[in-house]
Amino acid sequence: MNEITVGIIGIVVMLLVFCTGIEIGFGMAIVGFLGFGYLVSFPAACNLLAQDFFEVFSSYTLTVIPLFILMGQAAFSSGIAKKLYGSAYKFTSHVPGGLAMATVTGATAFGAVCGSMPATAATFSAVAVPQMDRYGYDKKLSTGVVATVGVLGVLIPPSSLLIILGIITEQSIGQLFMAGLIPGLILAVTFMILIYAWCRINPKLGPHSEKYPWPVRIASLKEFLWPAIIFFVVIGGLMKGFFTPTEAGSIGTFAVLILTFVTRNLDFSGFIKAVAESIRPTCMILMLIAGSTVLGHFVTMTQIPLLAAEGIAKLHLPPWLIMILIMFVYLLGGSFVDDLAFMILATPILFPAVLKLGYDPLWFCVMVTITLGIGVIIPPVAVSVFIVKNFTNVPFSVIYRGVYPFLLALIACIILLFIFPGLVTWLPSVFYR
Repeated sequence: MNEITVGIIGIVVMLLVFCTGIEIGFGMAIVGFLGFGYLVSFPAACNLLAQDFFEVFSSYTLTVIPLFILMGQAAFSSGIAKKLYGSAYKFTSHVPGGLAMATVTGATAFGAVCGSMPATAATFSAVAVPQMDRYGYDKKLSTGVVATVGVLGVLIPPSSLLIILGIITEQSIGQLFMAGLIPGLILAVTFMILIYAWCRINPKLGPHSEKYPWPVRIASLKEFLWPAIIFFVVIGGLMKGFFTPTEAGSIGTFAVLILTFVTRNLDFSGFIKAVAESIRPTCMILMLIAGSTVLGHFVTMTQIPLLAAEGIAKLHLPPWLIMILIMFVYLLGGSFVDDLAFMILATPILFPAVLKLGYDPLWFCVMVTITLGIGVIIPPVAVSVFIVKNFTNVPFSVIYRGVYPFLLALIACIILLFIFPGLVTWLPSVFYR
């Protein structure tokens, strides 16, 4: 058999291995090891396996992942989101759908210290939904907005998903953070416009509550002060080159921990819990990267990425249509495999094709991030919806009815970025000349 045939068989076998329930990272490593051993030799495959695992788990660059995850978990465990939400809803509570808008505002600010989609959804399920229930909000609006705002957590820097994409595609993490900022803010504004229009059409969805006086509103802004300082120190230091992404993660984590200890929002047991909760996703992500590295060497030997890039580039279709098909591949793949795992698996294969089509790599990474954000709120693998269900016990059918209108906002954002890619690339070009 030639290399291409072996590669195709390997991919099919890998999908079958996934169906057995084995962890995806291990499945990729096994198929990569066996495939490389078949094409080269099994002693060489053993050396490759040892070398790839050692390089991944001893990589200084990859230490940025556990640091930013710990930063997010500490913020998640400390109650920062509750204070941000409390401040935001003092400004919007008197507007129809105002508490839902406050959820969007709070999630946007929370994303500046927590780049995790599940953590954002879990936090506001516990903080925002009970408050909206108190004021008679329709369950489909309260749960729908909470399930969707997690997408803001992976666009507003620091984003763990953008960090992983930057490592896979070898792009500057600082530039990726800048690239995700404007789309994240646009998406937040779009969510708020959608909520306002929806509640104007049907006032029963989100009735307004009491109006707070301006002195109370201004006094509440202090809750945004420290998250804003942490955000500007971390992102500003990255932009100016004062420290590397890993050092930024260390400084950001240290700042969040100091803030939570000083304000007594996180005791020692809470700190231990935050560390324990950050270890689990870190090990999963590192294992996925290690497994995909082994698999990547095997797939590279088969020349499938090169042939895929050339084949896609030669398609007699407009580049924008090919890009839509690529985004659809991410959505479809995430329906059968975990979205993060499929991203790590597919990006090394599809990324060369994107470059051949002439698209900016930063723009592509942001588009993949938004696409994966759609993937976590649509069935069958709707992670955010499952999280909201676990926290609220609201039926899936109700949550999905609340989620679907926000899909329109996500799709509108994707279309806008297709038409105006400069919304992604302008900020990095300004700060990284």
